[in-house]
Amino acid sequence: MKLLLIYCDEFSFKTTVKTLDSVPENDMEKTYKNIQVAFIHMEEDDKEREVEVARKLVKNIKWIARKNNTEKIILHSFAHLSESKADPLFTNKFLDQMEERLRNTGFDIYQTPFGYFLDLKVDAPGYSSARVFKDI
Repeated sequence: MKLLLIYCDEFSFKTTVKTLDSVPENDMEKTYKNIQVAFIHMEEDDKEREVEVARKLVKNIKWIARKNNTEKIILHSFAHLSESKADPLFTNKFLDQMEERLRNTGFDIYQTPFGYFLDLKVDAPGYSSARVFKDI
C-alpha cells in the first residue's frame, strides 16, 4: 500500500468520469474544511497482508489526524502511486471496512465515490505534517 496524507484547510471533489461498471451512478460534489485526506493506493499483494496493512493504515491515519488537530478524515482511493494495483472489488471492500473501523474510534469519516475520476481542489497549508507519504 502507498499512502499519501495531505491535511487540507479545504478539500473539494466533483465526480466526472465513471471508471467501473460495477459502481452505481453518482453525480456528487462536496466540500470539506479542516480535514485530513488519505490518498490510498492498494497494491496487488495487500490482499495477502490485509491484517497488517489495515493495522498500519489506521495507525498512520489516526496519528497524522491528531498531529494536524482534526477529527475529520476522508478516504480517497488513488490508484496512481504504484505500478501494482489491487483488485477494485477488494479495494472498495477494504476502504469500507477502514471507514467503519476509524468511525468506531471516534473520527468523522467520509469517502470519495469509488470507481470515479474526480475533479479535486486541494487547499493545503505549507508545513511538514500537512504532507506525509508512507509505503506500508
